[in-house]
Amino acid sequence: MLNVQDIDLYYGASQALKSVALDADKGKVTCVMGRNGVGKTSLLNAIAGHQPIKNGRIIWEDQDITVMSPYDRAARGIAYVPQGREIFPLMTVQENLQTGFAAIPRALRHVQDEIFDLFPVLKDMLGRRGGDLSGGQQQQLAIARALVTRPRLLILDEPTEGIQPSIIKDIERVIRLLAGRGEMAILLVEQYFEFARDLADDYAVMDRGEVVMHGTGETMVEEDVRRYLTV
Repeated sequence: MLNVQDIDLYYGASQALKSVALDADKGKVTCVMGRNGVGKTSLLNAIAGHQPIKNGRIIWEDQDITVMSPYDRAARGIAYVPQGREIFPLMTVQENLQTGFAAIPRALRHVQDEIFDLFPVLKDMLGRRGGDLSGGQQQQLAIARALVTRPRLLILDEPTEGIQPSIIKDIERVIRLLAGRGEMAILLVEQYFEFARDLADDYAVMDRGEVVMHGTGETMVEEDVRRYLTV
């Protein structure tokens, strides 16, 4: 279980997160929604260790990881797929997948067959450069690279951004399958309401660096949430 406890995050004198609290449980998809610039990515960066927090604590599997390095968090089962995917364009698909090996023990440094069951298109593209893939294929590669690390917490920042509808459906199917096994917590930032609504077991809505609404997916009221998604 991930337990974010009242964290504050600053960029210089500007406060990006204000007493943000959030839980993400294994076997569930937790969706964070809100307009651009309200702190969603800052929250994910704090959890992944890419931005230090000023106050509060971050607990993962009953361990305080607040000051832990990103590498150590990855080694403890936290995988992050950032907005924009950040695959290596000049490296092949195979090489991109292998970059996930750094965070796992040597004995586990192989690409699981299941990766290609989840994303069959990648198996036929192992020798192609990442930069030659379509946006949707790059997103699948970015998620696959994270799964190579065998995470127990998968963090996804706007995985549907700029993706064609057919691949959005594929990604939705994969997320649902992974969560349904009960072994992984999935934390998802999303602005595409329908995608978040269909996947969310739990949700939180952010505005101006704060969580202003939260609850279970089944109690989500579309009209209330959409007020915080429109510009």
